[in-house]
Amino acid sequence: MLGVKDCMPTVLGYLSVGFAAGVVEYTAGLNIFEILLLSLLVYAGAGQFVVAGLLIAGAPTFTIILTVFIINMRHFLLSAVLAPAFKNNTTWQNVGTGFLLTDETFGVAANQMARSGGKINYYWMQGLNITAYANWVLANLLGGILGKWITDPSTFGLDFALAGMFIGLLVLQISSQANLRTDIFVILASVIFTIGSTPYVPIGLNVMVGASLAAIVGMGVEKWRSIQPSSSSS
Repeated sequence: MLGVKDCMPTVLGYLSVGFAAGVVEYTAGLNIFEILLLSLLVYAGAGQFVVAGLLIAGAPTFTIILTVFIINMRHFLLSAVLAPAFKNNTTWQNVGTGFLLTDETFGVAANQMARSGGKINYYWMQGLNITAYANWVLANLLGGILGKWITDPSTFGLDFALAGMFIGLLVLQISSQANLRTDIFVILASVIFTIGSTPYVPIGLNVMVGASLAAIVGMGVEKWRSIQPSSSSS
């Protein structure tokens, strides 16, 4: 049961987001088997919504694959942040952990990592990941099965479920940090860099650029703060 309890907020969020994804995928013309494969193999909320939208727009297969890849490039950053906590695990264990890592499970894991001094129990992580994965697939299937009765997910607010879940995870993450001002500063920097890079890089890659530059700024701020006491004492 390790990690299952800590996954409950994500489970509640995935019920609505996954259900909405299933509805949109059904609307895009996918059958139940295709929705099942998409949720099992892609397992990415934003990516699956994009797949459905591009299918409706009649985009070619290569465009769909490339777009989803660019959108999900942020997972390189997520994995890099958690990698030190799993450096003693085998390659195949880390492959399994990485495949099931999502924005939401990353948020929970990063919070756990901050509380435990940089350590994450492997079996806790698997409990977290597998619980979220199974719930996401089930929610997608339910959305696909019941999608024919829901023509407009926004009527029920399902289109905001993904953003709402991200906001909740962000609040939990920064509330456990000691330097709240630094966290807010980095968040604002990420927003500014993301928006500023949007005209110059593809959508999805702009998030990578914004997050990377904001992380560099955050490291600089932390370094500056760490040398302040010694500077002031001299």
